[in-house]
Amino acid sequence: MHLTDLIEKTLAAMGYELVEVERAPAGLLRVYIDQAENGIVIEDCEKVSRAVSDIMDREDFISDAYILEVSSPGLGRALKKDKHLSRSI
Repeated sequence: MHLTDLIEKTLAAMGYELVEVERAPAGLLRVYIDQAENGIVIEDCEKVSRAVSDIMDREDFISDAYILEVSSPGLGRALKKDKHLSRSI
């Protein structure tokens, strides 16, 4: 199973939507999350960070050192799916 699929499945079980996974230079792994009902607060990012870290440790997808960053996509995010556009209207 692909890393993005594992993260998406885990987050869905937690009540979150995976918006995007981005691999950036210098070992940075960014995970953007959303939640339709309440939006995202720092406690959500902490909870998801722990869950994704557990996945990364268990599955060993990235053998090198990495930095995990979890956040909401923000107001200026790209609307990639129809449901993102509907939610923004």
